[in-house]
Amino acid sequence: MKTMMASPPDTSKTTKLERYNSYIRRVNSTKLIAASSKLLFRVTLLVALLLIFFFTINYPPLTSEKSFNNNIHTTTHNLLSSAIYGGGASWEKQVRHSSTPHRPNGLSVLVTGAAGFVGSHCSLALKKRGDGVLGLDNFNSYYDPSLKRARQDQLSKHQIFIVEGDINDTELLKKLFDIVPFTHILHLAAQAGVRYAMQNPLSYVNSNVAGFVNLLEIAKAADPQPAIVWASSSSVYGLNTKVPFSEDHRTDQPASLYAATKKAGEAIAHTYNHIYGLSLTGLRFFTVYGPWGRPDMAYFFFTKDMIQGKSINVYVTQDDKEVARDFTYIDDIVKGCVGALDTAEKSTGSGGKKRGPAQLRVYNLGNTSPVSVKKLVAILENLLNLKAKKNVIKMPRNGDVPYTHANVSLALRDFGYKPTTDLSSGLRKFVKWYVSYYGIQSRVKKGSEGEK
Repeated sequence: MKTMMASPPDTSKTTKLERYNSYIRRVNSTKLIAASSKLLFRVTLLVALLLIFFFTINYPPLTSEKSFNNNIHTTTHNLLSSAIYGGGASWEKQVRHSSTPHRPNGLSVLVTGAAGFVGSHCSLALKKRGDGVLGLDNFNSYYDPSLKRARQDQLSKHQIFIVEGDINDTELLKKLFDIVPFTHILHLAAQAGVRYAMQNPLSYVNSNVAGFVNLLEIAKAADPQPAIVWASSSSVYGLNTKVPFSEDHRTDQPASLYAATKKAGEAIAHTYNHIYGLSLTGLRFFTVYGPWGRPDMAYFFFTKDMIQGKSINVYVTQDDKEVARDFTYIDDIVKGCVGALDTAEKSTGSGGKKRGPAQLRVYNLGNTSPVSVKKLVAILENLLNLKAKKNVIKMPRNGDVPYTHANVSLALRDFGYKPTTDLSSGLRKFVKWYVSYYGIQSRVKKGSEGEK
């Protein structure tokens, strides 16, 4: 009997089926890739056409009087920079509207540091009298940016637009000067504060030196060149012991890096005036205070700490003498800034070249009446109706000077500068603003609430 052998299973059909399925998958995958590629190409083409249409509608050439080549260059530059800085026609419209004067022979002023203490007050004063004002500010965090934003909100209520940007941003500055033929620059942007320089020295060089040079580079190439009024500082007098401080006193002994950068600014201003014909006026501010002030200033943080029941440090000199400052109220400083702008002569350069002698000035803007820090605290105690917890300590060697006193006879002679606000009156106005802004009205003497 023969043994029957089992036949091997027939796998040919299964193999053919698998090959067929694999082929179908490859075909479908190829079709999917092809379809996706076509879709991607069409979407890309559509986006490109939309962008071309958007730029064509929103970015016409800004000037029609220049040559064809200049128009091409300007339009190309505006297309690129507008896309980067604010986004188009609406942004440019705000820039133009804010900077357009609304009185005969009004100024068109670029105010750097416009969201700052002095900058916001000056911007408002100029706008209220009919000048065009465009602000520029980087809203840095040296002190609470929310206070700067609140100032910005106040300015926006008066149709003052602040461009958010840095004075070191060359392309942004070029863009602004492409749009607006500024007659003046009020340059108040700076890294402020004496003590902070020991923590972050490079910020002072970046802003007060490099930033100033960058602004002057743009101004020298502008057509027309603007006249420039800028903030120096009483700190440049440094270790000078002759009082009151006068503009012809020596300023080659700075006591802080902040003072050194401001002194450098004065030397740089001389250079750009000499070579390029820029009209430049430096203003040496003396301890400015008042509503909407800087939280890093003694009068401001004394008020805060006293209300919160914290102790305050009251400095005396190394030989136990009182420290005193020529405290200057903000409204007086604003009058000085506006007076300097109104008497600033035109720059004489053209095409980056000097065509004749140009104005170069430096003025003190102070109150002419130094008051001790001890007296400052006493005034605040009376206004706040509370007793300060004082720690009387020696002044550290951090760049502060023991005494400042301004001689303002030059500013009086040239543009009628005459401060009118004493420290008691000015602090009363500051305290009224402070308790209102921070919502602590009930803590303050009623007698201080009726002041305006």
